[in-house]
Amino acid sequence: MHKLNDTAEKFQHRGINLKQVDWPVVLGIGAMHLGCLAAPLYFSWSALGLAVLLYWLTGAIGITLCYHRLLTHRSFKTPKWFEYFLTMIACLAWQGGPIQWVGVHRLHHQHADDELDPHTPKHGFTWAHALWCMHKQADGRNGHEAAKDLLRDPGMRLLNKFFWVPQIVLLFLIYAGGQWAASAWGWETSGLSWLLWAVCVRTVVVYHATWFVNSASHTWGYRNYETDDISTNLWWVALLSFGEGWHNNHHAVQRSAAHGLRWYEFDMTYWVIRFLGLVGLARDIVLPKPHEMPK
Repeated sequence: MHKLNDTAEKFQHRGINLKQVDWPVVLGIGAMHLGCLAAPLYFSWSALGLAVLLYWLTGAIGITLCYHRLLTHRSFKTPKWFEYFLTMIACLAWQGGPIQWVGVHRLHHQHADDELDPHTPKHGFTWAHALWCMHKQADGRNGHEAAKDLLRDPGMRLLNKFFWVPQIVLLFLIYAGGQWAASAWGWETSGLSWLLWAVCVRTVVVYHATWFVNSASHTWGYRNYETDDISTNLWWVALLSFGEGWHNNHHAVQRSAAHGLRWYEFDMTYWVIRFLGLVGLARDIVLPKPHEMPK
């Protein structure tokens, strides 16, 4: 079992720096968490079902498949119109625009667990988990320089600028849908119930599932590869994040569309990519070469 090693001692632990806090981000994340506190008071089964559906759609399809494996690492190719469609779904996760997200993640790989890593747990577990994204990058490394391929794409620039629009539209549709289900179908629910569960609870769960890849999957777990960083494979993070928790595998073979590389490392996202390949929406799917597989 891997644990965060002693080299973390030379890193300065980072906490909240009021001069660098990105207040719109903090207020947005805080509002979602406050909504979670109110959600049990407005529980309905239809709201829970919608939250689970959107958790998969925004977490697995949006963040894991699109932002990470497609846009960041180009683990497969897809028609441009479908790439834009997947990116719109990813925007519903409220984790920023595609250029920012991809650029920051590429910086993480370029500087994995060294001083310039945006979110290494060597700077503190809470920093790696959540605090890093609530601060402005003091040194100006906002990720755009690492995502120049996306910057050259007019469609991606537009989606990056207005990434918040799909979530706002969805918010109103969810509230209206809950009200309509209660009045027209007589369901025991409400627009507020659907809003709190399918927006607030779902978004917060996707937040933490994503953040645990940065924190827990660089702290606990096992390693198939002796990489230069401290990435690990952690089964419960893999379940929460639809395969991203096989993080040591990913750091070793970064372009692979499959992160689970042993028979017991279940990777739902990879099987979705395989399905997209079968129906003609994914091609040139990258897999590890035989010598890159874990021994």
